[in-house]
Amino acid sequence: MSEKDTELRVSKIRNGTVIDHVAAGEALHVLAILGIDGSGGESVSLGMNVPSEKMGLKDIVKVEGREMSETELDVLSLIAPRATVNIVRDYAVVEKTELEAPDEVVGLLRCPNRHCITNAGEPVETRFDVIPDGVRCAYCDTIVRESITDRLAV
Repeated sequence: MSEKDTELRVSKIRNGTVIDHVAAGEALHVLAILGIDGSGGESVSLGMNVPSEKMGLKDIVKVEGREMSETELDVLSLIAPRATVNIVRDYAVVEKTELEAPDEVVGLLRCPNRHCITNAGEPVETRFDVIPDGVRCAYCDTIVRESITDRLAV
């Protein structure tokens, strides 16, 4: 078998989003964050545990027919802070963004503390400070380190 026969072959997408350099094993969390479960009609290609010179192993998510919004990118940056997002139109990359976690996330997550003011029926928008290993509620100081995708308010 020649070296060419062992190359990874993933077809290009015509229009949509390619999320590259996702930590190995996180592609399914990316789909959960984006709310992609097959019911929206998007074509999705996943590469999981793909060899990468930069990361050792990585995941890749390709979503045909959908461009990510700024809000989605902010949330995505919480679980895939080293990811690169490419917007593709007519098979060409027209925009490339390297994600960075924001300093704070407003209105996107729910606080798990049932006693937090954000869960008391008050007209208060959730606000979380991004910390190195998760997020912290700006109102009650509850820290969320795992299951951030379970806390999405959108």
